[in-house]
Amino acid sequence: MKTTKFLSVAALAVAATVALAGCSAGGSGSGGGSADTAAASCKPSSGKVTLDFTTWVPNMDKVVAIWNKANPDIQVKTSIVANGNSGTYQNFFNQLKAKQAPDIGQVEYDTLPAFRVQGGLEDIGACSGISAAKKDFSDGLWNQVTFGESKSVYAVPQDSGPMALYYRKDLFEKAGLDAPKTWEEYAEDAVKIKALGGNITNFAKGDVNQFAGLVSQAGGQWFANSGDSWKVDLTDAKSKKVADYWQDLIDKKLVNTLPSFTDQWNAAYDSGQDWTWVSAVWGANTISSGAPSTSGKWAVAPMPQWSEGESKSAAWGGSSNVVFAGSEHPAEASKFLVWLNTSTEALSALNKEANLYPASSTGAELPALTEGLPFYGNQKIYEEFATAAKDIQPFTWGPTMTQTYSDVSDGFGSAASGDGTLLEALESGQSKTVAALKAQSIPVKG
Repeated sequence: MKTTKFLSVAALAVAATVALAGCSAGGSGSGGGSADTAAASCKPSSGKVTLDFTTWVPNMDKVVAIWNKANPDIQVKTSIVANGNSGTYQNFFNQLKAKQAPDIGQVEYDTLPAFRVQGGLEDIGACSGISAAKKDFSDGLWNQVTFGESKSVYAVPQDSGPMALYYRKDLFEKAGLDAPKTWEEYAEDAVKIKALGGNITNFAKGDVNQFAGLVSQAGGQWFANSGDSWKVDLTDAKSKKVADYWQDLIDKKLVNTLPSFTDQWNAAYDSGQDWTWVSAVWGANTISSGAPSTSGKWAVAPMPQWSEGESKSAAWGGSSNVVFAGSEHPAEASKFLVWLNTSTEALSALNKEANLYPASSTGAELPALTEGLPFYGNQKIYEEFATAAKDIQPFTWGPTMTQTYSDVSDGFGSAASGDGTLLEALESGQSKTVAALKAQSIPVKG
């Protein structure tokens, strides 16, 4: 993949600043204006338009069919692929290099900076309906897709991933325990649960993005931009604090260390071996599908806090829809994306077909998100996540997150097996991330 020089560092000073406040074969054609010039006009195309849309959201084709039926002159062709970190992002970069990228793609918030640095995103800020859509999203989410620029917009938020604590309410009550309010209580409960033959949770050795959420809740920052260079600090004081905390639980064998989202992992939750999971809103469906025999026994509570009385949360996942550089139809793509991510019609379909927790404030009013869920004892769990979304702490994503995740994950796997520590994994990830940035001619401070 050909790399480009770091774009406007001043513009990218906030390119990766995540202030979550509230929370493909070839495209239609190569060519078209650059990301900077396209936004200046964003003129509608003449005649019938077909847009290529690549996403990993299941059943997205059923949602798109609603649009296609009502919009014969703007048809959307959907390709459903593996998630971004499973090869789709690399495909996007290859397609951009070959000028064959789809018109629209799905990109997670923590990966947007990588595409921005490579000049891979159209600026759709001047496209009809985009500016008006701002009111549908929290300031923090909107900041993620604008990189803090006043007139530019590089994506439309789709879903968000506020985090909370899923816990086996029945097992906690039987053990005489309440949902832990602090991380200190969580560690104390881990000892008690181990004595009863269970584990308080499974440490996600391969899910560094979950760990990043834990770090952000604690106030850590892995990346910063001074205006002319990036600073990388995966081992700041807060990150060390979180790493040492979980290392202690691992060393004392108080947590499981199974690969996440596997049959083994599901069985540990389905059998009551693992009692909690600190995860995002999308995890509700993961648990209900992976541990079906536990229906009615789960509940959701706020994330444990580092200091009693605080109310801080974090985000794990969440994604946006982008118009890739080179699309000949940014106006039509933008019109579709505004409908897809703000209309009650589309949001209802996305929730029904894919269990998406919408980024749009309109989504909070969907019946499915205001009712109790039988699997969770009829608790209105989305109310907990709506509160968590407002308490998400700011976090800065770097322009090489996929590589950073991979490098740190290798060390986490070793640490979970007793070979090395989580802090050593972060230290190794730090040096490799700095090397990756320099290899792409991205200035690094220190």
